[in-house]
Amino acid sequence: MLDKPPQDLLHILGPNEQVELYIQQKIFHPRINIEGVVITNERIIFRHPRDLNLKKDYTDYNFQDISNVILDKGILRSTVKFTLRFGGDTLDFKDLPNSDAERAYGLIRESLVRYQSPFTASAAGVPPMQQPRPQAMVCPKCGASVPEGQRFCGSCGTKI
Repeated sequence: MLDKPPQDLLHILGPNEQVELYIQQKIFHPRINIEGVVITNERIIFRHPRDLNLKKDYTDYNFQDISNVILDKGILRSTVKFTLRFGGDTLDFKDLPNSDAERAYGLIRESLVRYQSPFTASAAGVPPMQQPRPQAMVCPKCGASVPEGQRFCGSCGTKI
């Protein structure tokens, strides 16, 4: 069973943004400040409460800023690693139950494909679209090629 996101996270979401998954870090010893991660349909938000949960820091990453996601699956617990596009830094969310980590990995992988830039489609084997070249005109007198928009031939001076 997945946890409900805290109200403070719901206040920072955009108008069309929806929470897809909220994972609270599981700690096996008593602790007041527990970190969490929220995966929405637009970004990933890391929540860092501090000072007896009176203050909170948020760090978010758009799916366009993430180049890759890696699932490091263990026997009982897993780690989800994000590689940032600019700088190549890796962010880790550790000690997740395997089911939560697999669901997070699937959501992030799906969002990366959805928000993938069309310029990177060539990496998936899709050839880039080519714009048709404008037709060059031919001079009726000398047969030289005349660029589009010119009214006189550059070779012989004949009016086109």
